[in-house]
Amino acid sequence: MKTQALKGMRDLLPAEQTLRDYIQGKILETYRASGFERISTPMLEDMENLDKSDGGDNLNLIFKVLKRGDKLTAALNTGDPKQLSDMGLRYDLTLPLSRYYSNNGAQLPSPFKALQMGSVWRADRPQRGRFRQFTQCDIDILGDATNMAEIELILATTTALGKICPKNAFTVRINDRGILKGMALYCGFSEDGLDQVFITLDKMDKIGLDGVKAELLELGYAAESVEKYAELLSGLGEDAAAVRGLGETLAGVLDTKTAENLANIMDTVTEVAETDFKLAFDPTLVRGMSYYTGTIFEVSMEGFGGSVAGGGRYDKMIGKFTGQDTPACGFSI
Repeated sequence: MKTQALKGMRDLLPAEQTLRDYIQGKILETYRASGFERISTPMLEDMENLDKSDGGDNLNLIFKVLKRGDKLTAALNTGDPKQLSDMGLRYDLTLPLSRYYSNNGAQLPSPFKALQMGSVWRADRPQRGRFRQFTQCDIDILGDATNMAEIELILATTTALGKICPKNAFTVRINDRGILKGMALYCGFSEDGLDQVFITLDKMDKIGLDGVKAELLELGYAAESVEKYAELLSGLGEDAAAVRGLGETLAGVLDTKTAENLANIMDTVTEVAETDFKLAFDPTLVRGMSYYTGTIFEVSMEGFGGSVAGGGRYDKMIGKFTGQDTPACGFSI
C-alpha cells in the first residue's frame, strides 16, 4: 500500500492546518463584515453543465466520474468516450454558484452577495505552485449591473489580503474584455481570430512584448497589425487617465462608456480604499475563462509566483440556466 498522497494533492500536518484555519477565519470574518453570506454547493456537477460553462482551458482539466453499472456498460458499447461520464468534480466555484442561483434565486435577496470557500479540482500536471486540489475563497455579487459591484469586490478582497498578508506589497491589475477586444480590432485583427491573439497576449509576462510579436507573426497575422498592436500596448500608462485616453483612441471600435466605466472604478477604489495596495490598468490582462463579459482583475503579490486572486464580470452565465441574463461579478482568492 502507498503512504504518499496522490501527486498534486497534500496531507496537512496540525501546524499547517492551524495556520490554514486562521487564514480562512480572517477571510470569512472580513467578507461577512462586508455583507456577504456564506453558501455551500456540491463538489460534483453535471457534465453537461461543466461542458457548457465556457471555462476555457479548464474544460480539458475536469476530473470526470464514470457512469455506474448498466449505464457504464451501455456507454462503453457506444464507442463514444463522451458518453462514459455523467458528472465531474467542480473546477471552480463560479459555475456551481450560477447553477445554485438559478435554482434558488426566488428565495434570495437581490442583489445577492454570496460567499463560498471550498475545494476545487483540476486534472493539471503537478508542479511547483500547481495542485490538483486546492481551496478557493470566492465572493460574488449577483443582480447588480452597476460598477458598484466591482468596486465593492475589489475593496473587500484587498481588505482581506491586507489582513492575512500585512507585510506583502500587492498590486491589483485591472482591464475590461471590451477594451481587450477593441484594441485588437483597432489594430486590424479580424474578430474570428481574436481568441488566438489573446492566448498569445496572455503570455506577455513570460515571453515579453518581443515574444508576443514573434508568435503572432509566426501564426500568420499581418505584420502591420502586429506592429500597430505592439506600439499601442507599449505606449499605455497604468492610471485612470490612460484608460480614458485609450477610450478616445478606440472610439471607432469601442463604446466610450466601457473605458469611462473602468476609469470610474479605478478612481473610486483609489479614493476610498483603506488598505495600501497598487491599482494598475493592464491592457495585457486576459483571464483564461471565456465566460467573462466585462471587467476583469487579478492580484499579484510580492513573494508569490503568479496571481493570488482573480475574477471579473460574467453577465451571461446564469442566463445559460434560466434563459434570462443576470448581472454577475466575482473575485476569488
